[in-house]
Amino acid sequence: MPAKPPSHPPLSLKHARRLALAAQGFNSRQPPATIKAAHVTQLIQRLGVLQIDSVNALVRSHYLPLFSRLGPYPRTLLEQAAWSQGRQRNLFEYWGHEASLLPVELYPLMRWRMQRAAQGEGIYQQLAKFGREQQTTIARVLQTVRDQGALGAGSISTRQDRAGPWWDWSAEKHALEWLFAAGEVTVAGRRGFERLYDLPERVLPAAIVNHPDIGESDAQRGLLLHAVKALGVGTEKDVRDYFRQDPAPARRGLAELVEEGVVQRVQVQGWKQPAYTLAARVVPRKVTASALLSPFDSLIWERGRTERLFDFRYRLEIYTPQAKRLYGYYVLPFLYNEHIVARVDLRAERAAGRLAVHAVHVEEKGLDEEGMQALAGNLLQLADWLGLPQVQINCQRASAARLRAAFLAGGVEHL
Repeated sequence: MPAKPPSHPPLSLKHARRLALAAQGFNSRQPPATIKAAHVTQLIQRLGVLQIDSVNALVRSHYLPLFSRLGPYPRTLLEQAAWSQGRQRNLFEYWGHEASLLPVELYPLMRWRMQRAAQGEGIYQQLAKFGREQQTTIARVLQTVRDQGALGAGSISTRQDRAGPWWDWSAEKHALEWLFAAGEVTVAGRRGFERLYDLPERVLPAAIVNHPDIGESDAQRGLLLHAVKALGVGTEKDVRDYFRQDPAPARRGLAELVEEGVVQRVQVQGWKQPAYTLAARVVPRKVTASALLSPFDSLIWERGRTERLFDFRYRLEIYTPQAKRLYGYYVLPFLYNEHIVARVDLRAERAAGRLAVHAVHVEEKGLDEEGMQALAGNLLQLADWLGLPQVQINCQRASAARLRAAFLAGGVEHL
């Protein structure tokens, strides 16, 4: 029987928040004056994953987490890291936490998931059924990729009518998605938002593609350790959710990491479940940060953890009927110092050249004038980064009046 791991003093909620924020790249340091490719790469390696989503109400979601931490950075740096050919390419697309961009170093740790997908496990049932029944089509599409190089599903589709939702994909799109899940192809680039698929050996660094296989248990344990590092502190469910891992292997992997002394099991003040942190953790004395957070930011993915850490209940209301929405269509939480203190419903109205603020909601914990000025500054910075000359406040709430006053105090006039 393995030795019982030593007990550790409870972790206060305040310290847990600081651990989480620092681990996620909110570390009180001023961003560098000039953002370079290395800054982008290092931050993504720290986070481990950027979620991709098709909603473009403001900007594609994978761009926002870097903006929240680095400020206005050239988006081309992320695009080069994700889709360029050659040495600049440091990321690959795969199913990490949903559709994601991940550092190429994690590619070998994802092969077990690819192998499972090839067996019809861990993927959509309809895609698994297609894989069982349409291997001839899959082989034909794979050969087309070999012969033609990077291509999108639309360029090889044999269907005559226009494709509908994902369950109405063409046979060729189904085949490409099955090949992608199985690791037979990867994403070489994007045309607009359409994926262009090619063979991994023509896209990713040779050292990554040719890396010796890692056993599934070792790979899963490696992902769990990466998740603990990226989260700072989290329950078993929080940790395994980071890369969408299953409960049983996650429990085994975390127990092994604790036994090895790499990870500690701790009790966080007010949490019902035990949590996990790095054994060599360092709790910052304070975290000074102000940032607008993407709805798909890894800091707030796990909604239960967000409530436990920040006393902040957050739900995405994109698919909620308008009359039933509490806060708005595309709502960004606002992090100020060590708390989430407000949420704003934003839209990029590109044709009009403005950032529209449709709603401003301040949490019960309140937002002082300095914090309101910080929110105004973040909105101005966001608008400028998106190339939108104006900010328009459409909300009639008292909190919006305070925000408008903060803009005016800063010498900025609005529509």
